[in-house]
Amino acid sequence: MKYILATIAVILFQFSGWSQNSSNNKEEIAVASRVETLRQALIDADGDKLKELTSADLSYCHSSGVVQNQAVFIEKIVNGESDFVTIDFQDQTIEIIGDVAIVRHNLAAHTKDSGIDKDIKIGIMLVWQKQKNKWLLIARQAFKLPTT
Repeated sequence: MKYILATIAVILFQFSGWSQNSSNNKEEIAVASRVETLRQALIDADGDKLKELTSADLSYCHSSGVVQNQAVFIEKIVNGESDFVTIDFQDQTIEIIGDVAIVRHNLAAHTKDSGIDKDIKIGIMLVWQKQKNKWLLIARQAFKLPTT
């Protein structure tokens, strides 16, 4: 009898872990989709899509140390002051912790900020939070990558 109970306990334990992993995988896919939508909205300078993806309380930090709220971040993208021609997210990882997702990647981009062509490569950490069944970007921190 003890053997049967122990076997059932092990099976239930493994199933609960599998279920959690399966749930996290679904959330990781959902977050990855939101990150890709953000990438495209940045290239397209789509203010409506950027607003839909981000929290009203967004803290958007650049590698220079400049911090913008949602309104300023979107305005600078839409008016072309910050103009992404191409963006590639490299070495992306996604970690789900409850209703928060931490996304890390390197951003390689060609920009034309205020009409000046520039190639950049920086590190990015995005913090997403699930609010009303929708993942919203609540914080972004960019940083300079170490030179090798």
